[in-house]
Amino acid sequence: MTVVPGRNDEWGYGGPHDPGSADAAARAAAAGDGASDPIAAPGGGWIRIGTASWTDPTMTAAGVFYPEGADSAEERLQYYASQFPLVEVDATYYALPQRRMSELWRDRTPPDFTFDIKAHALLTGQPTETKRLPKAFREELPAELREKARLYRKDLPPELDEAVFALFRDGLEPLRESGQLGSVLLQYPRWFFPISVNRDAIVEARDRLGLPVAVEFRNGSWFNEKNLDRTMRFLGDNGIPFVMVDGPQGFKSSVPAIDAVTSPDLALVRFHGRRKETWEASAVPVVERFRYLYDREELEEWVPRIARAATSARETHVLMNNCYANYGSTNAREIAKLLGDLRFGGDESTSAEDSAAEV
Repeated sequence: MTVVPGRNDEWGYGGPHDPGSADAAARAAAAGDGASDPIAAPGGGWIRIGTASWTDPTMTAAGVFYPEGADSAEERLQYYASQFPLVEVDATYYALPQRRMSELWRDRTPPDFTFDIKAHALLTGQPTETKRLPKAFREELPAELREKARLYRKDLPPELDEAVFALFRDGLEPLRESGQLGSVLLQYPRWFFPISVNRDAIVEARDRLGLPVAVEFRNGSWFNEKNLDRTMRFLGDNGIPFVMVDGPQGFKSSVPAIDAVTSPDLALVRFHGRRKETWEASAVPVVERFRYLYDREELEEWVPRIARAATSARETHVLMNNCYANYGSTNAREIAKLLGDLRFGGDESTSAEDSAAEV
């Protein structure tokens, strides 16, 4: 039986930031459909808003986000693309993308729809389940590696290391050719510290992929007093977009809510929610980390930051990673309304606070 997300499910989170999908839907309706198209920014830039999933089971549950009858993968993606101009693909972190899947994504969405793709775990120094690798790839592994449950990139022979990058590039080629590939998100783990060898690893990953990338850190030491300027200078000198983050604070993986643009091509903001109870907890479903509905004031904090970013980059991507039920899609619509109501500069400019009051 499918459980419609709400206060009465097995995890029983509740509270003002977990009101259930019905309340979230009412808020989404009040926010309107301003997120369905990119928002124009001064200087010719555009703000695209979307969510970090369109297939999470809590999102596809009946009556949560998709209309009745949108039951197939094709129908869901087509509906999603009618509501938002941007989505993040998370599945590519766990399994290398396949060209045929990218072709289907391309064919099921409008030509100006954009996909941000999360890099496979191996590309950012994280382990992957051996069984998730393509069969042909597994057959090329040395016997001792085939028997391992998990692999790291450092375990691979050089030719297979190169094959990982080649397979990832090939799997995304249809999106690159159609102009629908936004960026590849290089999300580094909390044990990835600000040292020279790791900065070199970021540049190496960017160069070997040969695709637009953006970098998200999960270790606050990149932004301490000693390293903040150096981190931003490194990204700026290499033209690598810095991923701005809103998330729980007080953990090893916490990073401050810094707004900075390090590439003229792309600025990217990801909202993870602020649920502290499960952020680094084990033995809970991944989706529980992001089970958090932002309130108006929390979204309001980011409106001027996003507006500033949009004046410095050709495109600004805003992604709601709080993809529990319809929480991400609701907040995406709400922040779109805040940004849409904001007048950029001029005598008629309004404050973020004024525009937020209308949501």
